[in-house]
Amino acid sequence: MYERTRLFRGYASHVVSGLFQTPAYATALLSIIGRFHSAPDDTAQAVAARTARARVLHEGNHRFTMLMEESVLRYQLGDTATMAGQLGHLLSVMSLPAVSLGIVPFAARERRMWTLEAFNAFDDQRVHVELLSAQVTVTAPSEVALYLKAFAELRELAVYGVEARGLVTAAIDALR
Repeated sequence: MYERTRLFRGYASHVVSGLFQTPAYATALLSIIGRFHSAPDDTAQAVAARTARARVLHEGNHRFTMLMEESVLRYQLGDTATMAGQLGHLLSVMSLPAVSLGIVPFAARERRMWTLEAFNAFDDQRVHVELLSAQVTVTAPSEVALYLKAFAELRELAVYGVEARGLVTAAIDALR
């Protein structure tokens, strides 16, 4: 599905989007999730699959418009080196021609949209919503439209370019 999608939109409210995760960050996150759910330890295989999927950032005719709350930059998963590496990787990903990364700052004024659960929209056809217990797939056109409307509202709150890079750099500096 990632290879077929032309316009991928994602909103991350708690953790860095899977497409942008480093192997160390993904390992820390997936280990925590597996431990919480008492799942078998398949972290290495899951990280390898997640890392392989991220190749779509560099291949094909895709566009990635991603949003994340500033808090995502501050929630520490793994050790300081893991977080510093992840944040540095975000700076690299932001420079890819197919990627637009907006960060909704803590200081966003006149917020017209509240923080939501993380979701990814695949073109205008399907949305995956991340819940504690499951991933919900939304395909009803009216519900997909609702998520796309929320994305548009959140996008208006985000900062981009130099301002977004400044928020990432400030989060790196805070690790020291």
